[in-house]
Amino acid sequence: MKVEICGTGCAKCHATVANIRRAVKELGLEKEVEVVEVKDIVEISNKGVFMTPAVVIDGAKVAEGRVPGPEEIKNWIKGSR
Repeated sequence: MKVEICGTGCAKCHATVANIRRAVKELGLEKEVEVVEVKDIVEISNKGVFMTPAVVIDGAKVAEGRVPGPEEIKNWIKGSR
């Protein structure tokens, strides 16, 4: 599974990355889930993202313009498996 965090590096983007890493660790899926930060604005735009931070799981945008919490992220990951 690939989880992409789209953002240019603002505080909200960093918080989103931290929450995703925490959720993945708490689920014990560090080896199964690839966490990738996408900072290139063209690549972000090509994913259909207009507000950052955004979260894309296996190509599907699940959040945009807000910082999702670890529990919400866990539900997305469980639902995508």
